[in-house]
Amino acid sequence: MNKIGKSPEPIWLIFMADGGRRSRFVTAYENHGEVGQERTERLRFFDLRPSGVLGSMADRLVVEWSGDTVNWAKKGTSAVGFPVVEIADPSKVPFPGFDHFVISHAELQDVVGEDSRYADWRSALAVVQGIYLIADTSTGHLYIGKADGRERLLGRWSHYAHDGHGGNLALRELAGRDAEHARHFQYSILRVFGPSVPAEEVDRAEAHFKRALLSRQYGLNRN
Repeated sequence: MNKIGKSPEPIWLIFMADGGRRSRFVTAYENHGEVGQERTERLRFFDLRPSGVLGSMADRLVVEWSGDTVNWAKKGTSAVGFPVVEIADPSKVPFPGFDHFVISHAELQDVVGEDSRYADWRSALAVVQGIYLIADTSTGHLYIGKADGRERLLGRWSHYAHDGHGGNLALRELAGRDAEHARHFQYSILRVFGPSVPAEEVDRAEAHFKRALLSRQYGLNRN
């Protein structure tokens, strides 16, 4: 009980011994308070929930722990002075292929951003036109869109990563009611085309999928 104090901090960073005084960052949790009814004479229990704090540093950040390694619980005010020993290069995330492409909005932001783990993904998405599907996992509603011409899939999806709606009417309405609604979106690819395929062929494919998946009648397409 003494190690974590009477009122533990709201964010807990978890490190694992990595040889000597090296400690590698593993993950972070939000502390939502003690579960009082579970307390015993020797033990206390807390409601800990996964946190995205320092998520990009998981398994990469290594610090040098203080000399008193037996004191495994440290407040941020003391741990902030721990020297950074290493920030390892992130492991590449293998591109799943167009036929198996399904990602969340948070993952989309990593893909189209500067995260080096997704460099191969950006290269693949930058050279193809395509028909894509956005599924609202909170309602099941679908939106069919196209990326054609010089914009390609990477360029089109960059807009969604930035504002969550890409200028589409129905998605913009959802964003107007809840600025964070895009967190519910899931992105996948229905069909890809080479860069030289005419826009008319891409348009026909888009219209086909809108009819087949009823995204005008029951989904998020307005045309």
